[in-house]
Amino acid sequence: MGWIDEVPDDEAQGALRQIYDAVKAQRGRVARILSVHSLDPPALQHHLDLYMHLMFSPGPLSRREREAVAVTVSAGNGCAYCVAHHMEALKRYEKNEDVLTAVRDAPEQLATPRLRAMLLYARQLTLAPSTMDEARVAALRADGLTDQDILRINLITAYFNFVNRIALGLGVEADAQEVVGYHV
Repeated sequence: MGWIDEVPDDEAQGALRQIYDAVKAQRGRVARILSVHSLDPPALQHHLDLYMHLMFSPGPLSRREREAVAVTVSAGNGCAYCVAHHMEALKRYEKNEDVLTAVRDAPEQLATPRLRAMLLYARQLTLAPSTMDEARVAALRADGLTDQDILRINLITAYFNFVNRIALGLGVEADAQEVVGYHV
């Protein structure tokens, strides 16, 4: 629970009931970052549609890369909820603890040029958006990223900046139970 009223799963009706049931069928359970939207089901549905598209649809970037961007952005914003959720997901695709730590705390230390470039772009866009310039995009291209890849990195970065502010602004927290048990 966050700092505002929420409609619990067992009390959901109408459009909210349909959304909760669809989320549970697809993901196994309803995350707190979604249930905090329960007073505005249309906003919840739009949020969910964007999340599913950016993180799960076919297209540029691997799931590992998408989750890494989510962790880097969320760590930059100090959003423990999203770091916990997406670090748990990233661990499905990345087993090296040193890489996991670097993604969260120091992407400049990553040995893989492509992932390092992606995460440095995402961190700069998160922490200092007004400093972005065309040279940053050119650097991504120099590391082998296509414009389609760059757009997806940018969209995921922007999305997690949005979601981090929902979590931080409404007191959405993650405990050990909250971050496990979701379908991939």
